[in-house]
Amino acid sequence: MSNSPRQGRRDRWSARLAGAGLSLLLLGACASSGSATPPDTLSADSTGGAENPARVLSLAEWLGEVRAEALHLGIRGQTIDTAFANVRILDRVLELDSSQPEFSRQVWNYLDSAVSDDRVQQGRARIAASRELLTRVSNEYGVPAEILVAFWGVESDYGHDYGNWSVIDALVTLAYKSRRPAFFRGELLAALRILDNGDIPLEQLRGSWAGAMGQTQFIPTIFLKHAVDYDGNGRRDIWNSLPDVFASTAHFVKNGNGWRTGESWGEEVRVPAGFAWDQAEYTIQKPVAEWVALGLRSISGAPLADTGLASVLAPGGHNGPVFLLRENFRAIMRYNPSTSYALAVALLADRMAGHGQIVAPWPRQEEALSRSERIELQERLATLGLNSGKTDALIGPNTRTAIRGFQKTIGDVPDGFATKRLLSKLRAQTGGHA
Repeated sequence: MSNSPRQGRRDRWSARLAGAGLSLLLLGACASSGSATPPDTLSADSTGGAENPARVLSLAEWLGEVRAEALHLGIRGQTIDTAFANVRILDRVLELDSSQPEFSRQVWNYLDSAVSDDRVQQGRARIAASRELLTRVSNEYGVPAEILVAFWGVESDYGHDYGNWSVIDALVTLAYKSRRPAFFRGELLAALRILDNGDIPLEQLRGSWAGAMGQTQFIPTIFLKHAVDYDGNGRRDIWNSLPDVFASTAHFVKNGNGWRTGESWGEEVRVPAGFAWDQAEYTIQKPVAEWVALGLRSISGAPLADTGLASVLAPGGHNGPVFLLRENFRAIMRYNPSTSYALAVALLADRMAGHGQIVAPWPRQEEALSRSERIELQERLATLGLNSGKTDALIGPNTRTAIRGFQKTIGDVPDGFATKRLLSKLRAQTGGHA
């Protein structure tokens, strides 16, 4: 991940696009999808055989098809024609969509930036400045003010940088030429609906290269479903109206993502000697009572609240901090399917509330694997019969499970943490070729 807010948003949207067709917000920390090159053109269905190949649609023809579909959906022709009048294919958008970001930062480096002291102080100042509004929104939707402001801070640095791409140009480019034409065509139609509803004028419909909009980065379909006109001016304006920004985010987090009012996201914990590290994966859930029986304790020594299901996550391996993750952590991840991103939002909210400092040290001596090294690691795991899923350089649950399988065979702690030393051991086991 980059240190810049703009690169951070770019990475987050690559992650969201990679996440199982998510139609939430498309940075996560942090993944991109496959590396197939997008086609230069789309083909229409052909009624002929091999002697009559599929006809290539020009951009004008394709826009005509989209116009007809939008008209069928009840969007006014004037809205469509104005939106498409000066539309452009953006080559840079295609470069960003087809590239695989390096994501070379370790989770602690990401958190150093996302949950910096400066961002915490700015967040507290923002809460103080909008206390009455945030209290009203929080009471109405049941989402803490600190969580709302944390999303705001991580997504756009409190509104300072939410992208300046033309959303229509970006979505036309991606719907016409990207690897996900159906997904982006749906988002383009939703963006036309937003314009037709009068929520924002065309010249202000700006956002990320992938169509994320406003101060907390909604894609158009999520905007239509969850944006709220909280200031009562007849428009849902997540670009300029803080009442609309906070209420829309709260509505999405609560009603779209399942935030549980009155519950925490989780906390840092201590684990006992001999802990079963192969259980430290956010896809594994147990009743909190079971984790307590296995010896987990709050980092402060206080009893763990014995409610619901929880997972354990050790993003820096067994030599780093360990977290007990409850259902509200999953609600944060439904905003962005990245554990690093979710930790950033959760810890930033806690810091703004006066706690949340991580106690256990990170293994900062561990250098991040490059993208090519992560691919090599996955390939070498596969040669040992350890299924890490796609060879995509993304270290997710499948790859961590495969790593744990290898660690067990060589007598290492099975924490699933990908390191350069682990890769060296894999090389020794698999020879010179993956």
